Amino acid sequence: MIRIRKRSLRLYLTIALLTLMAAWTTGCLDDGGQAERPGGMGESLLGRSITVYMGNSPAADAIRVLLPEFEAKTGLKVDLTSFSNEQLSQKLSVQFAAGSINPDVFMLRPLEELRLFGVSGSLEPLDRFIDGDAEYDFADFSQIAVESVTLDGAIAAMPLSTEQQILYFRKDLLEEAGLSVPRTLSELEAAAGTLHDPAGGVYGFVARGQRNALVTQLSSFLYSEGADFQQNGKAAINTPEAIRGIGRYVTMLKRYGPPGVFNMGWQQAAGLFSQGKAAFYTDASAIYSIAIGSEQSSIKGKVGFATFPAGQAGARPYSITAWGLGMNAASDRKEAAWQFIRWATSKDIVLKSQQLGNPGARQSVWSDPHGMSGFPESYIAVVTESMRIGVGHDRPKVVDVGAARDLIGDIVVQGLLDEDIQTAADKANREFQALIDKERSP
Repeated sequence: MIRIRKRSLRLYLTIALLTLMAAWTTGCLDDGGQAERPGGMGESLLGRSITVYMGNSPAADAIRVLLPEFEAKTGLKVDLTSFSNEQLSQKLSVQFAAGSINPDVFMLRPLEELRLFGVSGSLEPLDRFIDGDAEYDFADFSQIAVESVTLDGAIAAMPLSTEQQILYFRKDLLEEAGLSVPRTLSELEAAAGTLHDPAGGVYGFVARGQRNALVTQLSSFLYSEGADFQQNGKAAINTPEAIRGIGRYVTMLKRYGPPGVFNMGWQQAAGLFSQGKAAFYTDASAIYSIAIGSEQSSIKGKVGFATFPAGQAGARPYSITAWGLGMNAASDRKEAAWQFIRWATSKDIVLKSQQLGNPGARQSVWSDPHGMSGFPESYIAVVTESMRIGVGHDRPKVVDVGAARDLIGDIVVQGLLDEDIQTAADKANREFQALIDKERSP
């Protein structure tokens, strides 16, 4: 029997442990115990950690459910914290202003914050990670979704969830009145007028009326009439096409909308529709599960979905990246951060996330029956068509999006107050142009 002294035994065990760890990190263990390094990156994730900030949303909920799978597979610990939309934006602004290395990864609303965080130098361009990762299949992402996360020619974030503006309608009310689903904005206005019955507890139309909140939903009315917030880098919200789109929105809300529309954001508008108090409702596809009503709702099974109706320029709904995942330029754990972003936006996780009700940006998942299983069949057809014809932004392309939204939303508010829309639009356009010029100045 060979006797081993305690000191030698400790040395032997140390060598054995180091050998075992080396085998682990070089991928020599079987799949049950391997700390993988997806995407061919050279950095082991075992025992490391990253900090992730997320907004309260279906996208964040899906990732939280699936996160243990990622941690077990990679050995990377993820410290994930969720905030409300505004809290998240404020928290990120404070962290970035301080030059903090945290968070490593964060959710952002690209069309609201991409330029803001980009100007401050807080966004790490992701092109070098994407270009070195053929298995990731970046070409699978919808081009419209990629447009929303591109800044100055660089990929500034990865699309996490998408949404489009669609038309919700009461199938039973249309059937009782012998009406077809509106295909044009003129038909929508006429049908809303026919079904408008306040005495019976049903309004013809509901949409957002809060000054700032309404702007994203006004966008599709503008695009479908041939307008946009900006054209050739100039403010363009007082053109004849813009006035036509704004006028339609104002008219429908004023004539066929509920009282108190000035106080309606998406929560209030969706709530009213889901209670059976409106015949038509236009808003984001992502809130369909609320709009269709609960199991106890009187309208359960009576809600239909349609592509946003056409104006004089055709049907031009927005189709955007509602949420993206960005990387902090100050992070000292960028490769680990990329592995999280890569995983959260991979085909497998996007598919699982869609099954949980979060609409993703990968085209392959929308053509996979398993990826579409979390949505009603008629909804899928509307969303995929909207993605095909959609416009990749739903608000002005400026740094101070909030200020621009206030200016534009005020045109609608003035119209609802019976003020002249053209006069209000001319004033807002001058102020919007001044904002654009100020942001361009050195």
